[in-house]
Amino acid sequence: MPIEKIHENGIIKLKNNKYIKILKIIPINYNLKSDLEKEAILNSYKTFLKTCNFNIQILIQSNKEDLTSHISNIEKKLNKKENKYLIDISKNYINYINEINLNKKSSSKNFYIVISNQLNKKNEFNNYEEIIKNDLKEKYFKIKESLFRCGNFIIEINEKKEIEKLFNSFCNTRKNLNNT
Repeated sequence: MPIEKIHENGIIKLKNNKYIKILKIIPINYNLKSDLEKEAILNSYKTFLKTCNFNIQILIQSNKEDLTSHISNIEKKLNKKENKYLIDISKNYINYINEINLNKKSSSKNFYIVISNQLNKKNEFNNYEEIIKNDLKEKYFKIKESLFRCGNFIIEINEKKEIEKLFNSFCNTRKNLNNT
């Protein structure tokens, strides 16, 4: 793992003297918006991109989902239904979900933004770490405010275990991609 230290506020010091912060983005469903809403979202997103006068990295993580438990929940509820029409609809839905599950076409996506600050020779003085942490906090609030205008929610990842789990999942994914 390239991590040297995880600070209590979720700021991660990497072994190459780079500091990063990972933000999880809870996206909106753009396709369900009206044309006017879509235009407002795009304008807000343009503002976000103009406002972020620093490097960001956008990561998307896809995870295959097993829908077996979802199917069994529907089957349990199916036994309680008395309306033949609802039973037929439920059975068709179960068949559809089974097909998706068998073909392994179901997945969930997680979206992340990584912000960073590099320690270099020019800013090596007593409180450099505090300056870098404050810079990352400023960037976080700028991103949070800008993406909130687009309708997204931003979750600040602060817990050490969650950060380690996330790094493991990304490192293992990249490792598996390099082996194929």
